[in-house]
Amino acid sequence: MSEKLSYLNEPLLHEWEHREFGHATDEEKVIASHPSTENTASFFGTCLNGLNAISGVGILSVPYALASGGWLSLVLLFAIATTAFYTGMLIKRCMDKYSNIRTYPDIGELAFGKTGRLIVSVSMYTELYLVSIGFLILEGDNLSNLFPIGEVQIAGLAIGGKQFFVILVSLIILPTVWLDNLSLLSYVSASGVFASAFIILSISWTATFDGVGFHQKGTSVNWNGIPTAVSLYAFCYCAHPVFPTLYNSMTNKHQFSNVLLLCFLLTTVGYASMAIIGYLMFGADVESQITLNLPLNKVSSKLAIYITLVNPISKYALMATPITNALKDLLPSTYKNRVTNILVSTVMVIGTTIVALVVPFYGYLMSLVGAFLSVTASILLPCFCYLKISGSYRRFECETVIIVIIIIPAIVMGISGSYNSVMEIVHQL
Repeated sequence: MSEKLSYLNEPLLHEWEHREFGHATDEEKVIASHPSTENTASFFGTCLNGLNAISGVGILSVPYALASGGWLSLVLLFAIATTAFYTGMLIKRCMDKYSNIRTYPDIGELAFGKTGRLIVSVSMYTELYLVSIGFLILEGDNLSNLFPIGEVQIAGLAIGGKQFFVILVSLIILPTVWLDNLSLLSYVSASGVFASAFIILSISWTATFDGVGFHQKGTSVNWNGIPTAVSLYAFCYCAHPVFPTLYNSMTNKHQFSNVLLLCFLLTTVGYASMAIIGYLMFGADVESQITLNLPLNKVSSKLAIYITLVNPISKYALMATPITNALKDLLPSTYKNRVTNILVSTVMVIGTTIVALVVPFYGYLMSLVGAFLSVTASILLPCFCYLKISGSYRRFECETVIIVIIIIPAIVMGISGSYNSVMEIVHQL
């Protein structure tokens, strides 16, 4: 866990010094060297960081995803996990080819030049922005469920209970985005690994010992809900922008494949367990966040909700920092100081708060993130970049066929899931 998350400091675009590398072809845009990341992370430390990156608030939505698609949609969860692992390996192979790749946007630039860097950066930052909004919605939903209140009068304005909690959490989060010590933030966010495990245990305890039970049978398949299920499953595996940083942080980079394998196995077991437990507990009535179904008079339920509340607060700053750094980089050098840094970070929090108040639909928003942005950043971009960097697109090989087989369903999944999510959001507004 000792590495500093260097990708957080990457600007949207760099002034690059282009030069030839090894056997790169003329049309390949090659990246210039970055300051090296300290290679101090052990196998165990990198595993913890990888688990922290992959396991997140998506664990609260997988029961809803399973309820949307039915029992057979679990096959899609495993298929998406396998695909995401494979595309993670493609990112590793891109970095093995050119040792001075430091960040995810670097891979985009190496493959497709400035345009590639811009596409990767925009998709990555947009995804992080929407996930940050999702954190605020999640906090508002759970706090209003835990402490139901009516309207609150502030400066003559009537604010609903859920909206009040969103604003309150934003004020609590605000000082964390002013911090410059990213290594401290990364240590704080590592609590997410243990929080996810604790949430599963708490909810299992609620079902087994606190009277809820596993009485729901569910349905085999619900074809209308498959796009939502697929989108939410994809959201669970949206950590690919962090993989280059984890790779560069390792003392022994040859072990990175084993890190990815272990992380994907453990997180997939966790996601599948939570999905099955939640669906058996509440069936088709499960909410977009399973914590909203839990009986509030049970200690185990309250512990699960409290852990859920702490986790997004600790991670918000890490999600927001790449965006604020990119915005700060666009400022003229004369305006780059501590005051403007705080101002930009504050504007970021205000912006996400406003969207969270306007679109308070956690499940649909995360479904949109999964369908459009996670599919793009975690499946499509690694495939396209690897085909270009490796030159595989010129050869008809088994690997090329496998990648094309991945790309085609991913495009269909992204389009159908995005359309379904947008329509659901519009219908709810």
